[in-house]
Parts: sequence; structure tokens; C-alpha cells
Amino acid sequence: MSLHPTLQPYADAWTHSIEAISELVQPLVEADWNRRTPCPAWSVRDVVSHVIGLDCEMLGDPRPIHTLPRDLFHVTSDHQRYMEMQVDVRRHHTAPEMTSELEYTIIRRNRQLRNESRDPGTKVRGPLGTELTLEEAMRGHAFDVWVHEQDLRVAVGRPGNLDSPGAQVTRDVLLAALPGIVANKAGAPRSSAIVFDVHGPVEFLRTIRVDIQGRGTLETAPALGPAATLTLDWETYVRLACGRVTPEAVADRVKTEGDPDLTAAILRNFTVTP
Repeated sequence: MSLHPTLQPYADAWTHSIEAISELVQPLVEADWNRRTPCPAWSVRDVVSHVIGLDCEMLGDPRPIHTLPRDLFHVTSDHQRYMEMQVDVRRHHTAPEMTSELEYTIIRRNRQLRNESRDPGTKVRGPLGTELTLEEAMRGHAFDVWVHEQDLRVAVGRPGNLDSPGAQVTRDVLLAALPGIVANKAGAPRSSAIVFDVHGPVEFLRTIRVDIQGRGTLETAPALGPAATLTLDWETYVRLACGRVTPEAVADRVKTEGDPDLTAAILRNFTVTP
């Protein structure tokens, strides 16, 4: 048995991103590991620790037994506490310790993926004791690791891979969240259409249609006379959707047409990642 065809794109995306991360951090000197990243409150070391921790959990390793300090003011929810555990336990690790653990984790995960014969619908453990299908876990993981690759690229000044396999997975994950953002969170009017025109390394034109019941659906057909249109580049779309920038910080990179209150509400509720 080998990896199910449905899971292969997620395995490929993870492989591409994790190897890029390894290549990015290998030459860093000790001080570089303390550089800030666009990921709120996390340094280069913190982001790499998080990625290692995620992969250890995909491997089924037990979570570290560790008490978080009380002065981590960015940690305010159970989800953040859960994610911070793998990060804080490595906060004093040296550069060689970080790179060697990353390499060892990559070797173990590659072996796991080579031997993975489970069905995509198999239930696996998720964060905070949740239950996910293997497909959901691998998709979310590929998305997460690519976004953190981009965090690290910004921190070390080496942009790239905005159109990689991980970027394609990320596009699909973010698009899947759009109907809920537009119809539920932003409260778009019923029987309306909102168009997103994204250009750059990853391009797409999508319409969110809100029906008479207020439910949103994602469509590829362009809308005539939409209530609002948002035009922006792919990198800005990702940074907004992943909470790396505020709408105000990138106002010059987002062109909006139509109802200004609606476009403001959409951008205010645009963040997908917790």
C-alpha cells in the first residue's frame, strides 16, 4: 500500500515547504534565530519550534510536559496555550539544537509518509483533543507549514515560493473560508454577490453569492453588478487572511469598489487562522 492519491498533493506541499524551511534556517547564526517574524509575538526560533511540534504531533509523539510562564501576554486562549507549549519548551535551544531536531523530525515524517496506507477518512487526533479526518489533518498541516515558511522568508529577507505546491493548498483553504466570512461574519446583504479579483503568482477570480436565506456559496462565474469588488495581489491576500497585517497597513494594496461599509466589514473579518 502507498499514500492515497487524495493525500499526495498535501504530502508534496508539506515536503516542498519543510525542505525550504530547512534550507532557510541552516545557515542562520545564533542572533538570527531571535529575529521577529510577521507571526504575532513569534521569533524565527518560535516559528521553527512550532513547525517541529506540529510534525511531532502528526507522528503521534506525546506532547511535552511543560508549564508555561505567566508573562506570555500574547497567550489568551486555550488554543494559543496549546500551540505555545511546543514553542516555549524550545525557547532556550541553540541554533544547532534547532536545526538538528528539525532534520531528525523531517526524516521521521518522510518515513511516515512513505509508509502511510490509511484511508483519507481515517479519524486522527487534532489540537485540543479534537478529531479530524487524515485528509483534513494533512491539508491543514500543509497550509500551516507553507504560511510559516513565508513568515520565515520575511524575517530573513529571502522572499520566494509564493506559487509553490503549498501556495496552491493555501489558496484552496482560504477560498473555502470565504463564504462564511462574507455571509456570516461581514453580514453581506441577502441576494447579493461579492467579487474577489486576486493577481500575482497565484491568480483567481471568485464570486461569493449570498442567497435569500443569507447563505454564502463560492462560484467561479463572474457576477454582474456585484455589491462589492475587492482587488488585491496574492501576497497581500495571504497576509491579511493569516492575520499578518491589518487592513489599514495594506490599504494602498487593496482596491475596493461598491458598498464601503461592506468592504470594510469583509476586511475586518478576513483573518482565517486563529
